[in-house]
Amino acid sequence: MSHTIQEKAKLLARVRRIKGQVEAIERALENELGCDPIMHMLAGVRGSIAGMMAEVIEDHVRDHIMMPGLDDAGRREAAEHLIDVVRSYLK
Repeated sequence: MSHTIQEKAKLLARVRRIKGQVEAIERALENELGCDPIMHMLAGVRGSIAGMMAEVIEDHVRDHIMMPGLDDAGRREAAEHLIDVVRSYLK
């Protein structure tokens, strides 16, 4: 079973919190709040997303790369997939 399925409730809760943060930014823009509070909210969302990405990456490494009994080809494939995702995330 995939780690994202095992951690589904926890990940969905994090996504919902992020959604709430983004909606707060939308409300702030609609209410013409100043740039300082909006930048703080944006930084908060960025931190939340980065934290969630770090958690999913950690679980991926533990479940797909360090998995006992996985052959070298499987580890290589999982590592290459992770490298691709990290590269696209850091662009």
